[in-house]
Amino acid sequence: MGQSVSTSKSTGGAQCPVDHNSLKPASCPTPAQCPVDHQNNSPSSSSTQKPAECPVDHSSLNQMPTLSQQPSPNQTITLPTARTESSILRDGSTKWDYPSPQQFYNALVRKGWETPEEHIETMVEIHNFLNEQAWQEVLKWEKRATDNTADVELARFKGRPGELSPKARFWLLAGWLFPSRFNTEPPFDRHDWIVRRPGSGEEVRYVIDYYSAPPDPDGSPVFSLDVRPALDSFASMKERIALATEEVWADFRETKSS
Repeated sequence: MGQSVSTSKSTGGAQCPVDHNSLKPASCPTPAQCPVDHQNNSPSSSSTQKPAECPVDHSSLNQMPTLSQQPSPNQTITLPTARTESSILRDGSTKWDYPSPQQFYNALVRKGWETPEEHIETMVEIHNFLNEQAWQEVLKWEKRATDNTADVELARFKGRPGELSPKARFWLLAGWLFPSRFNTEPPFDRHDWIVRRPGSGEEVRYVIDYYSAPPDPDGSPVFSLDVRPALDSFASMKERIALATEEVWADFRETKSS
């Protein structure tokens, strides 16, 4: 739990929505990287490389920002404006909606990223898939605290691109010291999700680090999510320690039995 790998192949019923076999090489995301090609999407007005991040501005705890559904100037392709409903509860009666491809493209344009319009729908599918996987990891943690995970809500969230969590900094240091054993790349994005538990109304902050992982042999991109409750309450600290202890003992028993 905590860190999971999302690939283009089936992993316990989860599957990347992008059919990589049908994609032309030019339209398939480059292996082991954020779906957004930041090398080509950096603003033309500046040579400074911006941190990798989700193009939708979640810079404050204001939930989903309002994004235009109107085509951007110089846009040449008509993009869908329909929004996909997520599986994530927003309150007791509604769920969060993901941005439409048109809104996603407008967010990229607003940030000055030049992105091929024909790739937008694929990028939106990957964006939505990763967030659905992150929510499933959150629910695994929540099952340790409540029996009623069906009513757990995502109250609000905040994107914190370029702001490394303490755990991400630790793994970067480990990668610098032991590059053959640990990842040397920082997460390409970070979100903080505030989860509200049913009944009590208690709110718990989760930290999600989004990593690129080595690609599959066929070149399909792979992403790793590190999802865990933030260490800002005694209960969250206790759960993190308990899970780490369980995993160590499980590894010990497996090694001993083999």
